[in-house]
Amino acid sequence: METMQTDTDITLEHATDVEKNIQQNINEYYNNKEDIELRLVELDNEWDTERVLALSASSISLTGLLLSATHIKKWLYLPVVFSGFLMSHAIAGWCPPLPILKAVGFRNRAEIDKEKFALKALRGDFSDMMDVPNSVWNAVNK
Repeated sequence: METMQTDTDITLEHATDVEKNIQQNINEYYNNKEDIELRLVELDNEWDTERVLALSASSISLTGLLLSATHIKKWLYLPVVFSGFLMSHAIAGWCPPLPILKAVGFRNRAEIDKEKFALKALRGDFSDMMDVPNSVWNAVNK
């Protein structure tokens, strides 16, 4: 007796939610290629987790320094803690605020670039790739 194999998309079998969202966007723009340029501009302007982390840490550190200079010295703990977060992120690639930023919807630069390059491939920027969404997705994940 012959068994029938079901078609599965192996590119999404072990994908994260961010990767599934990127794949969904690629499929959407596959059918709306005229909108790819607008999406690429959006992606160029999208803030990544590193940028948000740097801005947040520096803002909180400056606030802590100002408050410690004008009020209570205990505010100096803020710059110390957030400097530690930045150091942890630089050394290990992780720090406590990172999961919060991810939960809010920020992506890292590699995730943003994956979507950008896949959309550029759909647009035809890379002539040696096939014009099929899954092929494009596989190409950017190699």
